[in-house]
Amino acid sequence: MLRGAILSLALLIGAAPAWADARLTVLMDLLKVSEVTAILRREGLEYAGELDADMLGGQGGAFLTEQVDRIYDSQRMDERLRTALATGLTDAEKDAAISWFSSDAGGRIVALENAARAAMSDPAVEQAAREAWEQSVDAGDPKVVQVGAYMEDLDLVERNVSGTMTSNYQFLLGLSDGGLLVQSQDQMLADVYAQRDEIEADTESWLGAFLLMAYQPVGTDDLKAYIAFSTTDAGKALNSALFAGFDTVFGEISYALGRAVALSAAGNDI
Repeated sequence: MLRGAILSLALLIGAAPAWADARLTVLMDLLKVSEVTAILRREGLEYAGELDADMLGGQGGAFLTEQVDRIYDSQRMDERLRTALATGLTDAEKDAAISWFSSDAGGRIVALENAARAAMSDPAVEQAAREAWEQSVDAGDPKVVQVGAYMEDLDLVERNVSGTMTSNYQFLLGLSDGGLLVQSQDQMLADVYAQRDEIEADTESWLGAFLLMAYQPVGTDDLKAYIAFSTTDAGKALNSALFAGFDTVFGEISYALGRAVALSAAGNDI
């Protein structure tokens, strides 16, 4: 009996990490994380092209193209987000998130968010979405009230502003380490903070436009349920973990991109 009990306990202990890993995989799939990082990669490649044109006169060439392809690595982004979810959520919080996002409403909202993000990669769509947000705000659209409450409850504007400023600083640091920018860290920080008000205004406009576009087809009750979940301990933990993951992703990308641009300008090899 004792030997059997010890063996059973060993089997349970051995199975725990596998189940924890499976739970995380399920959550990643429900959140469609790979779809998100694929969108971010497409956006990043386009942005790198703009940087090449603006900062290098379109002369980045094969070197920059190769570096950018490595920098916007979807698999590495997935791994960073997986790590953030693994460390930022308890098993109970993962279970609560899985329960919500496996529902019809949860799955539909994730799909709509990703579709809106992909659509807004088109500058014309983004501009139209921003205008629709402003008009809806002026008209007192009830959906705007819900979206605004969601943004406020989860502190989405401030979190995004903070992440953007950190990424901007990392980009300048990459330029500096690559030899293209000669500035002290204090000067770089001052440049970043000088843009804070502009970043905040742009972030609030973009975020409102994005969320309104994504949630426009969502019924009032389903959106209320989503907001209610998002403000639970599990919802807040999930939101914090995702922000931590994306902050890591964008910080690494911004630094590497700045350094690649600098070394491209210098004609050096990494």
